Amino acid sequence: MQYEAIKFAVRDDVAILTLNRPDRKNALNSQMRAEITHAVKEAGQTARVLVITGAGGAFCSGQDLADGANAANMDLERVLRDEYEPMLSAIVDCPVPTISAVKGAAAGAGANLALGADIVIAAESSVFLQAFTRIGLIPDAGGTYWLPRQMGLAKAMGAALFAEPITATQAEAWGMIWECVPDEDFADHWWRRALHLATGPTEAYRGVKEALRTSFANDLPEQLELEARLQGRMGTTRDFREGVLAFLEKRPARYEGR
Repeated sequence: MQYEAIKFAVRDDVAILTLNRPDRKNALNSQMRAEITHAVKEAGQTARVLVITGAGGAFCSGQDLADGANAANMDLERVLRDEYEPMLSAIVDCPVPTISAVKGAAAGAGANLALGADIVIAAESSVFLQAFTRIGLIPDAGGTYWLPRQMGLAKAMGAALFAEPITATQAEAWGMIWECVPDEDFADHWWRRALHLATGPTEAYRGVKEALRTSFANDLPEQLELEARLQGRMGTTRDFREGVLAFLEKRPARYEGR
């Protein structure tokens, strides 16, 4: 696919997907959703970590209400089922770690796109906004799933009902994101984080993602069984053997991702 609404590049085993409609504050239209879905799947095959970020002064302002027909007549159920669901599923199911690097506004579906990644790193100037009730809608794009799991029902309910901006500092304190960093350190910081994951035990990261995401649906015996099965698989990897050898030899491990 030739990308127009996003940029996509792989460097040092890090895939960088940049939302690239800065004149629209990287608002999501049909073309961008299709390109994101394609690029995320490509990253899972060609890289060891995926970073999603935005061009210009915003991460993503959410659904582009000027996309196609009059927004008031848009078939929202169809758009969510046919376009958002494949995009979000691709991110959640990506076999490598995913990072949302957020600087500026992440609003509406743009906020929930960011929250769908495994790790969210935000610049201090960033804000997250569940803007949906401002136009008579409920949070979508996974918002009603992520929010109560990441920051509890009380905070999630307030964020959804009042549709007030949540600063990056608040988001970190509430457990909504992994970390908030000073703006001047943001680009270097998320790159260092990405490189750390890109040189780590990729299969172990895949197992971590599966175990933690599945845990919400499991009782304790089911989760212990899953841990045993996954750990058995990790024990057969070259990275496990390298990790043990490096520990015994008191040197940094050189993981191959296998």
